[in-house]
Order: sequence, then C-alpha cells, then structure tokens
Amino acid sequence: MKILIVDEMHPSLFAMLEERNWSYSYQPHITRPEIISQIADYQGLIIRSKTPLDKILLEAATQLQYIGRAGAGIEKIDIAETTRRNIQLFTAPEGNRDTVAEHAIAMLLCLLNKIHTADREVRQKIWLREANRGTELKGKTVGIIGYGNMGKAFAQRLQGFGCQILVFDKYKKNYADSGTKEVTMEEIFGQADVVSFHVPLTQETKTMIDSTYLDRFEKSIYLINTSRGEILVLKDLQRAIDNRKVAGACLDVLENEKMSSLTIEQEAVFEGLAASEKVLFTPHIAGWSHESYIRINEVLVDKIEKWLSSKSDM
Repeated sequence: MKILIVDEMHPSLFAMLEERNWSYSYQPHITRPEIISQIADYQGLIIRSKTPLDKILLEAATQLQYIGRAGAGIEKIDIAETTRRNIQLFTAPEGNRDTVAEHAIAMLLCLLNKIHTADREVRQKIWLREANRGTELKGKTVGIIGYGNMGKAFAQRLQGFGCQILVFDKYKKNYADSGTKEVTMEEIFGQADVVSFHVPLTQETKTMIDSTYLDRFEKSIYLINTSRGEILVLKDLQRAIDNRKVAGACLDVLENEKMSSLTIEQEAVFEGLAASEKVLFTPHIAGWSHESYIRINEVLVDKIEKWLSSKSDM
C-alpha cells in the first residue's frame, strides 16, 4: 500500500509509517495539478488543510482507499463523494483537543484579567492598577456549544474554576458528564456569562453567530471562538461589542484569515475589533502545540492501522 502525503507534517509521522513498513511519498509542496496527475498510484492520502478534496480530484483517485486528515476540520473534503466511492475518512480531533481546551482557557483568563492590556502598558512604563482590575471566572455560568472532543476537553478544564457549566449539542442526547448540565439553547441564551463554540463548519453553522443570534443573550457575554472563523459574522460581533451585548471576545479564528486579501469592509471591521481592548486575537493556533503536532500523527496512524487490521481479518 502506497501513501501520498501532501502537507508539511511533523517528522514523527515518517518513523511511525516506516515502523509499520508502509510505503509513502512525502511531497509537502506538491501542487493541485500534480496531485491529480499522481493520485491514481496511491491507496492512501494524508492531508492537513491545504488542498480541497473535491469531486474532480477524487475522480482521479481511482485506487484510493482512505484519507487521513491530520486534524479535525473536514469542510474542504467532499464527503458525499468519498462516501460514494467508499473511501474511508479518518480525522484526529483527539490529537489536539487538550491543546484547544487549554488555549481557550488561557484566552479567557487573559481577557477577564486584562493581562493583554496590562502587559502592554507596563512595557511602556505605565503602571495602572485600577484600570486593569480583573473579573473572576469563579461563579460564572459557562455555555459550551458543541460537545465533541473539543467541547468536552474545555469543560473538563473548567471544573476547577467553580463555574456552572451548561452544555448544548444539537445532535446528541444524554451526553452531559459529571460537573456539566445538558440544556437547551434557550437556557444558555438566558443564563450564560461566557459562551465557547466548538462546532464544525457546515452549511448549518456558517454565519450562525450573527446579530439575531447575539441579541438573544440575556447577559453581556464573553465569547470564545476556537473552532472556525466563518461561523461568526465579525461585523455583527463588532456591533454587539459596541452595544455591550458582548463584553469581550477571544478569537483564534477569523472569517478571512488571509490578512493580505481582506475586502474593504473586512479591513474596516478588523481594524475596529483590533482597536478594542475587549478583543483578544491569536492566529489559529489553539490546536497548535508541540505536543499536539506529534499526538495528531499518533492518533491518525493508530486509526488507520486498526482499520487495515479489521479489513485483513474479514
């Protein structure tokens, strides 16, 4: 079995593949036309998020048996086409869920305690204590939207902060863990002080968080988005911050993360948010730790190996 790897991967992956005597071709700088011209020779494909796997590309993959997505998001993969072609799809959200959870907590604590502004001021020899008085996380009601790997890991890390943790997942039932409460969205709209989103990007979730959505919260919330930028309409977030419907926002992802290609409107909205001390940004690194870089490979290879083993046992 031959595997084509088309994105930059941690070197640990190659040792794992070689240990199992799996043949692979590592081409991290390969172009889409080159993938299409070569893919017919491979039974396995390992990707991150560079190349969309649409119908045209998959039609060329005449021998492809499985795709390994080193990460969680699958919005760039034509799922209907992989299903039709009986191509197995593996993802590795277990590999970076801990990193995402820790990052979300870190961003929230930083924003609540004004660490980002205080640090900047002290570097300028500005010593302001009262202006940087923080807000405790203890006693707050935290709503978690989406309760898969990332949502659960985030909830686990909240346990020691003395929060009430409300969880909502539209596609699950009886999923609450110890220390969490399964609720409706109406209860989160009515009670939450903090809301963290852990949902995939789909047609349903795209632009889900707009003015109408934000206006439904009874309290002025702190919003955390470490999932996908396209689920949140930034101009509506800016309006909600201006209207004090949102007390602060932790944004690891944006609608358009190619900063050099922002439209005039996107540029204006971004500049407005960037000027606000109520907004904290990071460049899509919530799942980006030294440990997760390796762990994702371990999870992915383990899943592929178990699948291949189950096939051989049939």
